[in-house]
Amino acid sequence: MAPYIISVDIGGTQIRAALSDREGNIIHRVAHLTLAEEGPEPVIGRIKEAIRQAASQHLGQVEAIGIATAGPLDPWEGVIIKAPNLPGWHQVPLRAIIEEEFGLPTHVGNDANLAALAEQRFGAGKGTRDLIYITHSTGIGGGIIVDGRLLLGSKGLGAEVGHITLDIDGPRCGCGNIGCLEAMAAGPAIARNAIQAIEAGRETIIPDLVEGDLSRISAKEVSEAAQQGDPLGIKLIRQAGELLGIGLVSLMHLFNPEIIVIGGGVSKAGDLLFEPVRETVRTRCMAEDYWRDTPIVPAALGDDVGLMGGIALVLSQEEFT
Repeated sequence: MAPYIISVDIGGTQIRAALSDREGNIIHRVAHLTLAEEGPEPVIGRIKEAIRQAASQHLGQVEAIGIATAGPLDPWEGVIIKAPNLPGWHQVPLRAIIEEEFGLPTHVGNDANLAALAEQRFGAGKGTRDLIYITHSTGIGGGIIVDGRLLLGSKGLGAEVGHITLDIDGPRCGCGNIGCLEAMAAGPAIARNAIQAIEAGRETIIPDLVEGDLSRISAKEVSEAAQQGDPLGIKLIRQAGELLGIGLVSLMHLFNPEIIVIGGGVSKAGDLLFEPVRETVRTRCMAEDYWRDTPIVPAALGDDVGLMGGIALVLSQEEFT
């Protein structure tokens, strides 16, 4: 069996590719600017070039390619249905394009789903078979592992955890629904709530972190203020944690996971976020058995989670085919 895997992580800003062994050790990596505004064809050209550069002199020893990208997508056919961070990507048959170029089996998966696979195989959930992964950042996404297998749904569109409805009269979500977890607790919601509080006259150091330009406030500044002891920052991060915890209660009742792993930029707030998440879960789960032996922990793979997800996808294809 060929000893190497190529993994690719396609983001709105960067295309990253890596050569790894079958144990997930990255041997060589490269990165290119996505320049997504140029459209699909130039971006696909850069994806191909990144794969060639990552493989270096070892392309003949690569067994397969695993690609993580934003969805929605068809994980069986490897077709990008519509990528929100890649303008013009509609029904793009990425798997077929890459297979034709390199003559290698290629697998494509939703980046949040593959992050779940990566954390379950290589990261904070290593050794578990039932895991929920949440990415808490500009959006809220996730992936669910059930009995060692990624939950996809009938059309590959499952596990959209950020679109659980929390408030039927809540804010409009980018997905078109109302009161989604993402609309209420993701980074932009935290920033929006901060701006509203400041405009209402709330005392806080947050404006000092953006030189008074409220349009520059993001969840990052709110988190920084919270870590400095700012009462408004603490309140807003705690509020986001409580809302995330409410969403997790529904998921725990449905899937009864062994572990919950939370990554993404907002998770870098640490215990300021995690403690209200855990408190909410303990308070709201209908029985102690749901949470007593179910740790809620930070993700372990950091910025490499997409690349590790591509590797995990290739290995999982072997195990379940």
